[in-house]
Amino acid sequence: MGSQSKITKEIKRAYIAGFLDGDGSLMLQLKKRKDGIFKFRFMATICFYQDTRHEKDLLWIQEVLKIGYISRRRDGMTELRINGFKQVRNILAKLIPFIRFKKLQAHALLKACEILSTTKFKMLNKQKLIKLVDYVLVIHKQNYVTKKKKTREELLQILGLTP
Repeated sequence: MGSQSKITKEIKRAYIAGFLDGDGSLMLQLKKRKDGIFKFRFMATICFYQDTRHEKDLLWIQEVLKIGYISRRRDGMTELRINGFKQVRNILAKLIPFIRFKKLQAHALLKACEILSTTKFKMLNKQKLIKLVDYVLVIHKQNYVTKKKKTREELLQILGLTP
């Protein structure tokens, strides 16, 4: 009985990973802040997309993963978003064995989330910040881009890592 439920869990994870490969995205962004000491923060997101007419698949994924929030966009698409370093790290750790097409992005995001979930922003040293910038760039390079993304130099400058 125990092995049957393990197999079922693995099949569900494989399906979700395939869905992510095809209709999802992995993001690591440097976002402006209006509050706090620091003017920027990192944000990690796993996002699944589906035409709103077929959003039941997203509700199923949300139920299986027991996390995330659903939002309907004005363009007829529905999103399931999972934010947060620990949450993204935990989900990716379960899905990575089954991810095929976004494996490079998944590993970069997982490594970034491991750093960000264990170290407060103010405690990030220059070496870790540079690693995080490199992970942002790995993910950006692999993603479909609708608008121009920041260069390595621009990201380093934002974080105050350039002379």
